[in-house]
Amino acid sequence: MTNDVRLALTPAERRASFSLAGLFAARMLGLFLLLPVFAVAAQSLQGGQDPAKVGLALGMYGLTQAFMQIPFGMASDKFGRRPVVLFGLTLFVLGSVMCAFATTIEWVTIGRAIQGAGAISAAVTAWLADATRPEVRTRAMAMVGASIGLSFALSLVMSPLIVGWGGLSGLFWVIAALGVVAIVVAAFVIPVVPRAEAGMSSARAIDVIKNGGLFRLNVGVFCLHLTQVALFVVVPPLLLKLGNLSTEGLWKVYLPVIFVSFLLMVPIIFVTEKRRSHTQTLRWAVLGLVLVGAGFALTAQAWWPLLICLTLFFVFFNVLEALQPSLVSRAAPPHLKGLALGLYNTTQAFGLFFGGVLGGWVAQHQGVQTVFWGLTAVSAVWLIATWGLHIDMPERSKSMAQPSIVP
Repeated sequence: MTNDVRLALTPAERRASFSLAGLFAARMLGLFLLLPVFAVAAQSLQGGQDPAKVGLALGMYGLTQAFMQIPFGMASDKFGRRPVVLFGLTLFVLGSVMCAFATTIEWVTIGRAIQGAGAISAAVTAWLADATRPEVRTRAMAMVGASIGLSFALSLVMSPLIVGWGGLSGLFWVIAALGVVAIVVAAFVIPVVPRAEAGMSSARAIDVIKNGGLFRLNVGVFCLHLTQVALFVVVPPLLLKLGNLSTEGLWKVYLPVIFVSFLLMVPIIFVTEKRRSHTQTLRWAVLGLVLVGAGFALTAQAWWPLLICLTLFFVFFNVLEALQPSLVSRAAPPHLKGLALGLYNTTQAFGLFFGGVLGGWVAQHQGVQTVFWGLTAVSAVWLIATWGLHIDMPERSKSMAQPSIVP
């Protein structure tokens, strides 16, 4: 009975988890709204007919994110999570406003760079780790993952409607407004959480960089997001072709796929937490990606196998999205969680960047099947790397103090 009680989120943990998930959802919705329509809507800008410039404008966000995650993570360790998150969100809003006023693709690119410079993912994830016990942390991370998935689904429905109403400028104003909502949540809703004092550990920054477990997790998130972006370079055209869909109708596929994948993910996460089998579940999920990649390569020219593979991909993707940040927060020295998560989010951003570049290049020169087999190989390499991963899990019999959260 005691163990069941300890597996439940406390009211303070629940408030922190839901409010941080809401912050992530508002910010990520602001980002996702651009993806389904930018390539078309950018043609209204001077220089927006050049695909290379349009691609640079989209990719610039991820590039500046990659370079700023570590500084923001370290700053959150030193100055606190809230002020760093607020500063990053302010940059995001300023960049969005610049994009809203822009009349050329070059100024949108600059605005996107400023948006990405507000790299708060590491600080937010560290904030969530501060606010939750290790036993329930994966579930809290899953809330954030769910909010991101729902934001993506909403963006597919909303972005064409917003562009039809206010054009590309109107879309950027909506994105800026979502950034303001996130600022309000960060400033007034999320509870204060005391961080570990630096004196409690003798660990140094070099210890984070040299940590083998953290290195393997960073390799994992790079592979995961490289796979995700490369997959979505080639899957949407297949959906349009095989399902006789228009671009505006893609939400009819994505929404049920994401919904079903979350339903399947929840019991996996619950059992993982109950058995404290995080690393084992991670290995099984990576093996699942290997099999799904092969499934795409062998059957993706048929409609229903494509949908089944896409659903299974999201199941494993969402499980790994919840597990890996939780494991990073466990493996990192207590006062260097922000730095560890900064490194993690940096490799994630580079995975996004290289997934788009390599996925597009391979699809153009070698074909879709080669992309799928390539992603299968990437997941297989990742699976080999996970066999050396070991993260100590807390013993439930040794009652750990619940985080002290000040409303």
